Amino acid sequence: MLPCHSREAIVTVRTYDKGIMSGCLQHPRLGKKEEFQSLSQMVLLLNGLLDLENSPNHPLPLIHSECDNRKNIAVFRIQILFREHYTWQGRLVWQNENQELVFHSALELLELLDEVLEE
Repeated sequence: MLPCHSREAIVTVRTYDKGIMSGCLQHPRLGKKEEFQSLSQMVLLLNGLLDLENSPNHPLPLIHSECDNRKNIAVFRIQILFREHYTWQGRLVWQNENQELVFHSALELLELLDEVLEE
């Protein structure tokens, strides 16, 4: 059995312009915050973390939603509940607005992020 937070990452968005996103990703398996410069880079980071699930490790620490002291547009908790054949199902929690959205695929997750950030 996996710890429930092993499939949860915090994504802090610093910039978003016409679908181009940058920010940082935090996950208990990462020793430090990982910077990303695009949405695809963020997705590849998340997918790589999911690939590590069966690796032996120490108990995962909890993570906090502070990327750094810079101004952030939004902070999300991405909870991936299931992954089968490289598609994801889970929850997107928009911490700024205390709003939770459900996604049924990685593509739907991307669309939700785009909708929220375009507002």
